[in-house]
Amino acid sequence: MKIGAYAAHERLVAPARRHPELWRLVLGLGLVAVVAIFFNSALQAVLAAAWPEFRLAEMRSGRRPGPMLVLLAGFAFLTFGTFVAARVLQRRDPLGIIGPLPLAVRQFWRVLRLLGLLGAVVLVLPPYDFGEPLRPNLPLSRWLLLLPLSLLAVFIQTSAEEILFRGYLQQGLAARFRSPLVWALVPSLLFASGHYTPAEAGDNTLLVVLWAGVFGVLMADLTARAGTLGPAIAVHLFNNVVALVIFATPGSLDGLALYHLPFDMADTERLRPWLAVDFAMMVLTWLAARVAIGR
Repeated sequence: MKIGAYAAHERLVAPARRHPELWRLVLGLGLVAVVAIFFNSALQAVLAAAWPEFRLAEMRSGRRPGPMLVLLAGFAFLTFGTFVAARVLQRRDPLGIIGPLPLAVRQFWRVLRLLGLLGAVVLVLPPYDFGEPLRPNLPLSRWLLLLPLSLLAVFIQTSAEEILFRGYLQQGLAARFRSPLVWALVPSLLFASGHYTPAEAGDNTLLVVLWAGVFGVLMADLTARAGTLGPAIAVHLFNNVVALVIFATPGSLDGLALYHLPFDMADTERLRPWLAVDFAMMVLTWLAARVAIGR
C-alpha cells in the first residue's frame, strides 16, 4: 500500500507529534480506563439505588432493553476519558482526534447513505433467511418506540471505540512510528482482544477475534485515507445496528434487537458459514466507504 494513499492521515497525526512519547500514550490509556471505570461504577451505583430492579449482571449481558441501553450509553465515559487523556498528556484539542468536524460529518453521511443503500440491496437478494426462520425478539411496536434511543446508544458505543482505537491510539502510534504495520496493527490487535469471549463464542472464539482484528485494520486504513474518523464511525455504526438492533444472536447483547438469529455464537456448525458471509460483507462495506469518500 503506497504511503501516498494516506496523505490525509497527516492532519490527524500532526497534533500528536508535538508530544509523541510512548509513555504519554500508555499513561493516557491508563487514564482512559480509570475515568471510564470510575464514571460507569458511579452510574451503576446511582441506578442500583434509584431502580430496585437494576442488576449489574443484566447490564453486562444486555438481555433486556433498559440494561442494554445503559451498557451502550456508558461508552460515553470512554469517549470522555479519551478526550481527557488527549488534553492532559498530549496537550492537543480533543476534538482534533476526530478530524475537522465539518468534513468528518460530511464523510460520515456520505458513507452511511451508501451503506444504507447497500444494506437494502442485500436484503432483497437471496438467500432470504439464515437457513431457518428468524425468531421474534421485541414486539414491533416496542422496537419502533425504542429505535431512536437504540440508534443513539449504538452511535455512542461505536464512536467511542473509534475515537479510542482509530483515533487516540492510532494517531499516537503514528506520531512515533511511520509504518502502518505499527499504527494499524497494534490498535487492531487490542480491539480484537476485546472480542475474546470463549464463554459465549465457544469454538468460534478465534474466528470472532480474527473478524474483529481484520475489521480494525480496515477501519485503520479507511481513517488514514479519509483524514477523519467520520467514515470509520459510519461503517462501525452500520455493522453494529445490524448486529444489535435488527438481527442479534440470542443469549447476550440482544435486548434491543427486533429478531434473534436461529443460532448462537457457540453454534459451530451453523454459525461458521455465516461468519464467512460476514467477512465478505465487512470487506464490501469497506470498499463502499472508500467509494463514498473517493479514496
